[in-house]
Amino acid sequence: MGKRFICLDIGASKILGAVMNEDNEILCRVKKKTSPELGRESVDRKIIKTVHELMSACGMGIKDLKAIGAGAPGIIDTKHAMVRYAPNLPWQNHALGRMMEEEFQAPFVVGNDVNLGVLGEWKFGVARGCANVVGLFVGTGIGGGIIIDGKLFIGSGYAGAEIGHMIINTDGPLCKCGQTGCLEAHASKVAITRELKAGLAGNTPTVLKDVLSEGSGIIKSSDLKKAIRQGDPLAISTFRRAVYYLSVGIGNLINLFNPEMVILGGGVVEALEKEVLELVSENIGRFAWPAMLSQTQIKASQLKDDAVLYGARALISEILGY
Repeated sequence: MGKRFICLDIGASKILGAVMNEDNEILCRVKKKTSPELGRESVDRKIIKTVHELMSACGMGIKDLKAIGAGAPGIIDTKHAMVRYAPNLPWQNHALGRMMEEEFQAPFVVGNDVNLGVLGEWKFGVARGCANVVGLFVGTGIGGGIIIDGKLFIGSGYAGAEIGHMIINTDGPLCKCGQTGCLEAHASKVAITRELKAGLAGNTPTVLKDVLSEGSGIIKSSDLKKAIRQGDPLAISTFRRAVYYLSVGIGNLINLFNPEMVILGGGVVEALEKEVLELVSENIGRFAWPAMLSQTQIKASQLKDDAVLYGARALISEILGY
């Protein structure tokens, strides 16, 4: 048996894990609920259990494990493998790397999950061969990552590329971060849900009435897709407005970084890839400088749910050299 790498995507709702071989092929997978409401120790035990289950599923022993890589939300001190702050997880200044290395006697690396999603696409996915790449992932919120001259940009305090919180409309709605007019407050599923509920409150007819009335939760991408494909006017107008603002953000990023490629991913894009790409193409000329836009490809994520797993594998390679 050759050496194996374990890669993790640690989120507030679920933990995805995979074993990869030296050819970067996924051999085994595990998925577990995170349950952050049970506290830090419970989450830590879940992560450890996930790795043990992956090793068991692939018939691995400690001697077969070359390294572990992980993506997690929040401000991640990659140099010290420490989670400085993680929204929706009970971690603050948490020495995740020390815990994992003591348990498994193997090197451990960790980075911001959305940054790693872009890194994965750059190393193994749609952006292979590009030197300058920007990625945006549209889901409940909006996150992103930036590759500059073949290097992942993380900023001086490990919090760079908070793309969802750049201001695109100074008179826009309040964002959960406390600012007004953030991209996330205009183009995320939270924003789309808010606008759909406002339309429903104004007695705009919609096939989403029952879905929106069932509770205060965020609309599922699959429900939004179904409504749009059925020609629902409220769903279509709300979606078009969200993608318009997404296009504003993309245009700004193109003007700032002159990337070879902009990658779009996340649940909304995966569900409505054709519609998103068409609307961005329709809008982007208003916001990106033509000389730069002509050099930039805008493409959907290729790795989809595996992007962070492959980003963790890429981080192992970048930091540890294998």
